[in-house]
Amino acid sequence: MISMIWAMDEDHLIGKDDKIPWHIKEDLLYYKSKTAGQDVLMGDVTYFSLKGYYKNRPLPYKTIYLATLDKNLKVEDDNVVIIYDIFEFLKNVDFDLFVVGGRTIYKLAYEYADRLYISLIKGHHEGNVYFPITDFSDFELKSNNETELVNYQIYERVK
Repeated sequence: MISMIWAMDEDHLIGKDDKIPWHIKEDLLYYKSKTAGQDVLMGDVTYFSLKGYYKNRPLPYKTIYLATLDKNLKVEDDNVVIIYDIFEFLKNVDFDLFVVGGRTIYKLAYEYADRLYISLIKGHHEGNVYFPITDFSDFELKSNNETELVNYQIYERVK
């Protein structure tokens, strides 16, 4: 199963200069509860942004599939597998995988996704990176859990 997970505000904002535009501890804990120890797919910009948060410890994932077009990219991490052809990779995934960003990776992986984990951050924030898809009509809402700051939604693809 391929799942996508992200947080966005009411304007579909997901980032500000390769960083998260808000700091909501409950959402960070939610994200960690879903992705820690899991196989994930991310782009190189997201990878290096996350490495900024995890300077002195490894990222909390099982295997990181790192999508890039940079044939010269070198990563010194035994848990990283570099992917140059994201479409070929996604077509052949036969294990549980979380797509964790960024914007371009979400856009490319959307048609392969079986499940969406969306944290809708309440309010409007400053930033410059928006989620590339606004129509989720191929999916059905399966779960909706609202807190004071976040509305956690899980969607599954309609077969």
